[in-house]
Amino acid sequence: MIDLKQLDKLFARQPGNSLLGLAFDGSRLEGVHVRRTNGAVEIKKAFSATLSLDPLTAEVELAGREIRKQLDAEGIRERWCAVCLPLSWALTLTVKLPEIAEADVADFLQIEAERGLPYNLDDLMLAQSRFRTAGGEQFATLVGIPRDHVTRLEAVLNAAQLRPVTFSLGLTALQPSEAEAANGVFALLPGDNTVGMQISCGGGVPMLRTLDGAFEQVGPERELQVDHIAREIRITLGQLQAGVRETVRCLRVFGRGEAAQELAEELKARGESLGLKIEHVRDHPATEYGIKIPFGTAISAALSVAVRRLAGQKGMDFLPPKISALKQFATRYSSGKLAYAGAGAGAVALVILLAFLVQQVVLWQWQSRWSQMEAKVVELKKMGDQNRRYRPWYDDSVRTLSILKRLTEALPEDGAVSAKTVELREPATVTCSGTARNRDVLLKAIDKLRGATNQISAIHIETTRGNTPLEFTFNFQWGGPGAR
Repeated sequence: MIDLKQLDKLFARQPGNSLLGLAFDGSRLEGVHVRRTNGAVEIKKAFSATLSLDPLTAEVELAGREIRKQLDAEGIRERWCAVCLPLSWALTLTVKLPEIAEADVADFLQIEAERGLPYNLDDLMLAQSRFRTAGGEQFATLVGIPRDHVTRLEAVLNAAQLRPVTFSLGLTALQPSEAEAANGVFALLPGDNTVGMQISCGGGVPMLRTLDGAFEQVGPERELQVDHIAREIRITLGQLQAGVRETVRCLRVFGRGEAAQELAEELKARGESLGLKIEHVRDHPATEYGIKIPFGTAISAALSVAVRRLAGQKGMDFLPPKISALKQFATRYSSGKLAYAGAGAGAVALVILLAFLVQQVVLWQWQSRWSQMEAKVVELKKMGDQNRRYRPWYDDSVRTLSILKRLTEALPEDGAVSAKTVELREPATVTCSGTARNRDVLLKAIDKLRGATNQISAIHIETTRGNTPLEFTFNFQWGGPGAR
């Protein structure tokens, strides 16, 4: 049986092997255009730009036009994009899962989200990450992004002629929660104004937040507040569940920038006091998400989220679902109580189809018979056309001779009346001209002609001239056989 609710996926357009990764961080836009070929990723173009307009506050068309202008300047025509949202937009809540059935977990998390997050759930795009501690306890971290932020950014991207396929978080793509599930990792990603912090452990994300106050403006320069960051690291570690804290032994700083370099060097000097091994990750690994990446490629959140999408791996996704007209129809009419209506409609359609099929068979039969007689019918039609065309030339009534015979019989044999010309006019008018000895003889001849046959009628003397001899012209109507 066909599931109507799955039809929408069949017709939904999906990106191919090419994708544009975008990362928004304050006023900075980072982008990378990648293409997957034969299990490897080819980086077509990478760029970084500073936006003068904030997508959340500026007019949608203007903000989209600015992004489109940046892409055109880089020669990028790709429309499909994977987007990293700013981590500062995220709201998090960690909840311990009780011993309940798996089917009830979703309802339990929804209740906890309503209680613990400062937003109505309808105003949030929610994702979750579940993890297990070394002691076997299960937790879930709920991550919410304000729906207004997401829909507005999507509108800006549409104005820039882009189609997002995923909205994710850059730090969760750089340090996947499923990697090194048994060992906890503390990840730091210096940004434009803040530092992103994430702890991954037990196959999930126990902690995800931004650290404000990481930079302080001193004159024209920004100074990294390492003491403040180190203090926040200690506080964060102290707030972790005991089963999670025991597994966190590594701290990774992502990035090639000056801030990342300085932060990694300063934290290495404090690593012993923090109880963590400090690692500075400058480049992407040669193989990430099962896809080969060019050696020496600089670490990039935009690249990570794009490669993860091309690899078909799913993470936290905050893209609003698209409810197409087909899916709405399927949702409305896929219920069981309307199945009988659908079956009835199918039966009616089948009857109509059979009726048309029978009609078509009958038409095919008559067409076959016509094909057999068509040549003869065409020949007979040509013969009929020839008959109608030449019939006036074949008059078997001998009308002309009959008229002359009757006219000769009516004239006296002694030559008292003689005809000089006899003219036949259509449709059946006969005109006779000649001479007569006198008028009386002419009238007697005309009376004899009138009584000779019923085929002659309407005799009329047109002209007479003179007395002896008399010149005359008369006409009559011939209505015998063959007259038209």
